[in-house]
Amino acid sequence: MTQKKRLVSNFISLAILQGTNYILPLITLPYLVRILGPGNYGLIAFAQAFIHYFLLLTDYGFNLTATKQISINRDNQKKVSEILSNVLFIKLLLMISSFTLLCILVFSIDKFKEYWPIYLLSFGMVLGNVLFPIWFFQGMEKMKYISILNIIAKLISTVSIFIFVNSKSDIYFVPLLNSIGFVIVGLVSLFLIYKHFDIRFEKPKVELLKIQLIEGWYVFISTISVSIYTVSSTFILGIFTNNTVVGYYASGEKIVKAVQGLIQPVSQTVYPYINKLVSESRVKTLIFIRKLFVLVGSFTFVMSLFLFIFAEKLVNLVLGNDFEPSVIVVKILAFLPFIVGLSNVLGIQTMLTFNYKKAFSRIIIISGVINIIIAITIVPMYEHIGTAISVTIVESIITIMMFIYLQNKGIKILEVKNV
Repeated sequence: MTQKKRLVSNFISLAILQGTNYILPLITLPYLVRILGPGNYGLIAFAQAFIHYFLLLTDYGFNLTATKQISINRDNQKKVSEILSNVLFIKLLLMISSFTLLCILVFSIDKFKEYWPIYLLSFGMVLGNVLFPIWFFQGMEKMKYISILNIIAKLISTVSIFIFVNSKSDIYFVPLLNSIGFVIVGLVSLFLIYKHFDIRFEKPKVELLKIQLIEGWYVFISTISVSIYTVSSTFILGIFTNNTVVGYYASGEKIVKAVQGLIQPVSQTVYPYINKLVSESRVKTLIFIRKLFVLVGSFTFVMSLFLFIFAEKLVNLVLGNDFEPSVIVVKILAFLPFIVGLSNVLGIQTMLTFNYKKAFSRIIIISGVINIIIAITIVPMYEHIGTAISVTIVESIITIMMFIYLQNKGIKILEVKNV
């Protein structure tokens, strides 16, 4: 298969995957918000935001660093087996540590203790995420496996929610069913790797574990910092307000993220390709990135404009009349697909590819601190509106800082003659 055909095939597979990840939850969203109501839905969203910290901890940046390593060594079966075994071992250790920490927090803090089953059941997503090495399939550029597995799991979860969640008292089924879907994907993916890729799990070596930890550190710090202005926004909102207000914000944000997620297949498809291309030609890589910047920017701008214009109709259609406060959230967040689309090309595809990891981390960390300052200042007064404003401001700052940094490094994304 030629490189171009492989890219197209991977893009289609990831587009199907991303469509499944966002469309199926959107099918259940109108049902869940009406059955559970803003308060209970907000509780689920708050729990997921809390659990997301443990997802980040167990990921440890491997979705980028391990993807790159697998991509470079994909023809070396022994090396790939070595990478897979060591990364999985580290993730399992991090998961055990995470669950221990979760139990300590949940049973010692009153805010969590009241609904402790929600948090423990939601942790199944962490287990499934650890078992599912999406970075392996991305590095091998075999995205169709990811798509098929996710579609099966999401369909099971979606159908199950309609069957088992019929009243507010069924709230505990929501995290349970979501977790079951994640775990199924993880177990089946490991079986496929063993059966179809002839990869053998090896005994981890201390020196190689250290290398993986060092390699993923800067990306890990960056992703933790990213959460400070993304997932943490929902978490901070829940700390300062209540589950109902969280429900208004989280449901509106879900609509925006469903649209924003459409660009994810492009990012996941080209990242391994760009990393391979840069080893061949810096000039060709920069020309490709520039084209990608224009393409992503144009597409996401149209999507953002659509969100802004039809915010009220989308909220009424998807969420219903009880979620009128979510309209302003969608309007404020409407241009996130455009802003985040550009920052993805500038940060993930360009800065990480050219090993500007430290600068990438610094930008994210600074932005995360700014977000906390803004959030604790305006969220207590403006609640869900303040959270939406804070997120939009910080995402804009990140994109501008990345663009300026690359310009200063001589990487002028908008000027082909200077690459």
